[in-house]
Amino acid sequence: MMNRRQLARAGGAAAALGLTAACASTAASSPTVASGPTTSIGPGPTDGVVRVQLQRLASPNPGWDIVQTRFEIPVGKESGRHRHPGPEVGYIVQGDVVIEFDDRPSITVHSGQPFLIPTGVVHNARNIGQVQTMMLSTYVIDAGKPLVTVCQGSKGDPCG
Repeated sequence: MMNRRQLARAGGAAAALGLTAACASTAASSPTVASGPTTSIGPGPTDGVVRVQLQRLASPNPGWDIVQTRFEIPVGKESGRHRHPGPEVGYIVQGDVVIEFDDRPSITVHSGQPFLIPTGVVHNARNIGQVQTMMLSTYVIDAGKPLVTVCQGSKGDPCG
């Protein structure tokens, strides 16, 4: 199990690695970098929402993975309620979102701003701007767990 200091180091390193990779004009192939599938979420309020796994790396701490994604939300759409098995360290590349939580006040995040969502916290990101929102998010997760657990129902409903 990781302590807070190890988790902070791994998360910070993952975020720095991710920003470097996102800014590079060309990417070198590496056997430790796995590009994952593109996941489209829909229909309804989540129609057109896309999560692209950019890379997945084994963490220096055994049993943990570092995952980086690009998440796109069309104007007027939302991610849908969900949670992650590790912290989400994110950055808004383009657009404006309100991130709604089941257990705390919402936050509004704009282009050029970072955000942090703690482990297991149920949240929903809604595009409140005039352009497609693009986020870069990095996660440190238990290697045996899925990146996303989708939560059915409304705010406050259980999330399996």
